[in-house]
Amino acid sequence: MGKGGMSHGSAGEAKDGEEENMAAWLLGINTLKIQPFKLPPLGPHDVKIRMKAVGICGSDVHYLKTMRCADFIVKEPMVIGHECAGIIEEVGSEVKKLVPGDRVALEPGISCWRCNLCKEGRYNLCPEMKFFATPPVHGSLANQVVHPADLCFKLPDSVSLEEGAMCEPLSVGVHACRRANIGPETNVLVMGAGPIGLVTMLAARAFGAPRIVIVDVDDHRLSVAKELGADDIVKVSTNIQDVAEEVSQIHKAMEAGIDVTFDCAGFNKTMSTALSATRAGGKVCLVGMGHSEMTVPLTPAAAREVDVVGIFRYKNTWPLCLEFISSGKIDVKPLITHRFGFSQKEVEEAFETSAGGGNAIKVMFNL
Repeated sequence: MGKGGMSHGSAGEAKDGEEENMAAWLLGINTLKIQPFKLPPLGPHDVKIRMKAVGICGSDVHYLKTMRCADFIVKEPMVIGHECAGIIEEVGSEVKKLVPGDRVALEPGISCWRCNLCKEGRYNLCPEMKFFATPPVHGSLANQVVHPADLCFKLPDSVSLEEGAMCEPLSVGVHACRRANIGPETNVLVMGAGPIGLVTMLAARAFGAPRIVIVDVDDHRLSVAKELGADDIVKVSTNIQDVAEEVSQIHKAMEAGIDVTFDCAGFNKTMSTALSATRAGGKVCLVGMGHSEMTVPLTPAAAREVDVVGIFRYKNTWPLCLEFISSGKIDVKPLITHRFGFSQKEVEEAFETSAGGGNAIKVMFNL
């Protein structure tokens, strides 16, 4: 079990004078309930954080609807949530850089730091990773959590707690841009204008991409992408027979060769489009995981030496995310479309809003 809390059934009574810590527990398909959440003892290198802002991620919705996300399966009740920021309430005896009252954004994954991948610096691939709200580790949609101090990043005065919580989804885009080596000479295509597609677009611009085209099946999301700075947008269908025609439309919109394509959806059609649209010698970065398996035209892409890279979560991204946000290079505030408090009714309504799509991009809890 991760630092966030103990397994279901360990919730105990609060000490005299202390309020009982409560959290949103996923108990079954479409069943969330706010109930007690007992925290582990504060270790010497840990901090206790009062949660203030927690966003809903697509993976949270997947767990609620199906009790699984990819190969991760919820087998017992679990606290949900991992996009978060809060205020330090207590620090461990060895914590030197944080004090009570500091506002922090939390990186949700605790790696082992002992395996070869961790030693190589690719700790996001650690096989022993303990990640908020990834079974069997509890998440952060709670009044309080305990977390390692080195995974808590102090917010600049100009950055709000909500913006701090947005560092988690933004980190996906930043990590993708690093993997794809985005720079001032990289023309970028983004497949999918959902939350991750939008933060990837914002990150690519911050990394210097001179021209960005984004595609989606939804008019509203495309209009949001345009408002957030996409140079052009292309509406596409879900019909794989349309790929060739849509690639032609995308090339016309880009007005240049496509150096890097980010597939932020991860479906047969989006990946086929990405591989076909990217120039010879270019790169496709698979960010979304819509399908666990895909049938795509790899051979023609290989004949044009189109590189394919994948990403999984992120590593060492919070300082850069906070720099981008505090400097104004990235504005994540327009992505937060809905806000809810932390009551049983509001938790249920918030997840319904997030799952329903529509004009919802990022649904945020204010605790």
